[in-house]
Amino acid sequence: MRALRLYPQGLVLEEIARPEPGPSEVLVRVQAAAITRDELTWPGDRLPAIPSYELAGVVDASGEEVIALTPFDRDGVAADYAAVPETLLAPKPSDLSHEQAAALPMPALAAWQGLVVHGRLEAGERVLITGAHGGVGHVAVQLVRALGGALVGEGEPCDLLFDTVGGEALARSADRAGRVVTIAAETPGAEYFVVEPNGAQLASMPELRPEVDSVFALEDFRAAFERLAAPRKRGKVVLLVAD
Repeated sequence: MRALRLYPQGLVLEEIARPEPGPSEVLVRVQAAAITRDELTWPGDRLPAIPSYELAGVVDASGEEVIALTPFDRDGVAADYAAVPETLLAPKPSDLSHEQAAALPMPALAAWQGLVVHGRLEAGERVLITGAHGGVGHVAVQLVRALGGALVGEGEPCDLLFDTVGGEALARSADRAGRVVTIAAETPGAEYFVVEPNGAQLASMPELRPEVDSVFALEDFRAAFERLAAPRKRGKVVLLVAD
């Protein structure tokens, strides 16, 4: 199969053996894979490594269309096939293309875990989201509305502050918030967390629509990662894997 792999000297698209699923894993034919800023720095101690941890694909044995956020401590999914723990899979939303669906798992899970798991959001509560137009923020806005929360602007009193950017935006609003949750950086007075893969949470999401900035063929991976680092990007950069 084709796989994009990171070596010390850079990214290479090459032919490697198809992965063999282990216990409780399934083989997924990857249709599209989303990439994340700075992810090429994550696997520095285990090269060569396959990047991308968000997929939309088809279970090879059953034909079921699925999405997933895959574990960060193993190879990613920028390849024709990926072995994925079955518990991390969720049905692909039928109203999304594969490219859109691949852009959903990480921002949706970050928003869910920030608002529901750590933030304990209840219907009717006032919520402020810093970076509301960003990759996680714009999905969190949709999720707050779906869960019956009331969105407020920066600096206004709120029951829950969900911070996605840190810095001055967080500092300006934290003292007027009942609870503060952040994915940006560890901050005094705020609960910091790192998003975790979770198929059950992903399957339980209300209807969400992630923004896709651009789509590149797997062969155009260099242009995709250049776009990822470019200014004024809006939404996810996605690799289209299937022909």
